[in-house]
Amino acid sequence: MAKTFALVAALGAAFTLSACGENLGQQGLLGAGAGAGVAAVTGGNALTGAAVGAAGNVAYCQTYPSRCN
Repeated sequence: MAKTFALVAALGAAFTLSACGENLGQQGLLGAGAGAGVAAVTGGNALTGAAVGAAGNVAYCQTYPSRCN
């Protein structure tokens, strides 16, 4: 139960952070931080989480720029 709660909390934090960033660098950095945080909480590889988070946030913000400012 505690692991499920930690996963839900980490994903919530990731989604909160992922919609931020005024430029490409900020979007990548915030996405990387969120991805690494989720990976750390869930026992995954933080480097892989950072890469996936950065790529995902940049892709999202470039596709929907009005939702990222």
